[in-house]
Amino acid sequence: MLNWTLPAKCCGLIFDCDGTLIDSMPLHYQAWVAVLRRYNLEFPEQRFYEWAGVSVEEIVHRLAAARGLVVDVKTIAEERDHCFHSLAQSALRPVEAVVDIARRFHGQLPLAVATGSTQASAEMSLRGIGILDLFDVIVSSHDVGRPKPSPDVFLVAAERIAVTPQKCVAFEDGDAGLQAAREAGMHVVDVRPWLPVRGPE
Repeated sequence: MLNWTLPAKCCGLIFDCDGTLIDSMPLHYQAWVAVLRRYNLEFPEQRFYEWAGVSVEEIVHRLAAARGLVVDVKTIAEERDHCFHSLAQSALRPVEAVVDIARRFHGQLPLAVATGSTQASAEMSLRGIGILDLFDVIVSSHDVGRPKPSPDVFLVAAERIAVTPQKCVAFEDGDAGLQAAREAGMHVVDVRPWLPVRGPE
């Protein structure tokens, strides 16, 4: 178990989902590739990891704009989510160091998930590894005005667990999410040193 210490005066924990609580990023990338090839869109693996935390809709918009294409962003985003949901859930694995922290403080502090993914995708993934019940609330990019790297999703999560942002700790694995949490005024933990090696060599 990781010997992580709660910062003084902090009384709420907020976790990103994919790549932070769950080692689901390879499965998400598999879904992206399968769907985007139907639309003549490419998503290099390195860029996929660089954009960790960016909402599904924003990713589709960026990729289409880069190719000068006009696409139905909502439809592609829905297809990507459906593809991800249809993949074998046995491929999902918890990020043990982060999940251990959530288990340790469950029932002692309010816990939230603040994800750039959809509510359905986050709930399915968390349920798939048996930790959905650890969290008091789940806030997705669809619940806020602006996705990460804007701080909205973290601010709403803090509001829903009734803890001021300055007394929250945010756990993140992506640059967009880390920026969002910092802008929200939270204590920030970059979990990437705790993760298994991932992404392209």
